[in-house]
Amino acid sequence: MPPEPGEGAAAPAIPGEALVIGGRRLRVARLADELDRDICDPRPLIERLRSGRPGRADLFTFIQRIPDVAPKYPYRMEWDNCAALAYGTFANWFDKIIDHQCRKKVRKAAKAGLVVRTAEFDDAFVNGIVAIYNESPVRQGKPFWHYQKPFAEVKRANATRLDRSEFIGAYFQDELIGFIKLVYGDRIARTEQVIAMISHRDKAPTNALLAKAVELCEAKGLPYLTYGAWSTGSLGEFKKANGFVRFDFPRYYVPLSGRGRVCLALGLQKGLKNALPERLRERLAALRRRWHGSRPEPR
Repeated sequence: MPPEPGEGAAAPAIPGEALVIGGRRLRVARLADELDRDICDPRPLIERLRSGRPGRADLFTFIQRIPDVAPKYPYRMEWDNCAALAYGTFANWFDKIIDHQCRKKVRKAAKAGLVVRTAEFDDAFVNGIVAIYNESPVRQGKPFWHYQKPFAEVKRANATRLDRSEFIGAYFQDELIGFIKLVYGDRIARTEQVIAMISHRDKAPTNALLAKAVELCEAKGLPYLTYGAWSTGSLGEFKKANGFVRFDFPRYYVPLSGRGRVCLALGLQKGLKNALPERLRERLAALRRRWHGSRPEPR
């Protein structure tokens, strides 16, 4: 998956291959659009990276995108995953895939007066995003890293890939209360954000937004919609209820330096946090949720 916020920066372009190189101690390179298009032959890119162009990296990682998931490259491979929806048609998704409660929520959103439509990415829309971000400093049991970001930073962060993106807004009484940013690839659309105001949760805006996203995917002939990595907890239950399933796909790692070879041998290619056992990570996440849930919100 893409680097954590603040860790990656676009490297100087190689012809046809925009790269992101992220990390501090271990520099990991990947295609900037790895989720949106296939890499058919990684060898020329690996050779360029090993020569030190366009920027010094210790590891190069790339993936095979769904549904082509049978491993086929001779590099160190681990299984990565995403939450993906193969919906068939909107009618099939609505009538046969999502659960009864989700259907009720989509209908409830319309009855509550929610208007869901595509939106222009202009200053008014960005102001609406800022209001959503600033509603709460904590989301899903952890500090919300978009909280109180300045307008210019919010606009810049959401302005990526505008040539192949579409924004869907959920409006209540002309106020933006939720949005999805959809990024279109060759056979996959993916969500970069799915977020709505907590205070309007009773109107089921996220369910209505996802329904519109499926409708747009069908109109564009894209058979898959992805929603980040597979999740546990409440977010995972929400994805499952809306028809998303776990898709595992190969992720490859190629060492480019001595440091890269050592870190790969020690299993540190995903960072120290991800090297911890899964059960320990889950316990630490639960402790974090309890800690933030017990703290008073700042005034």
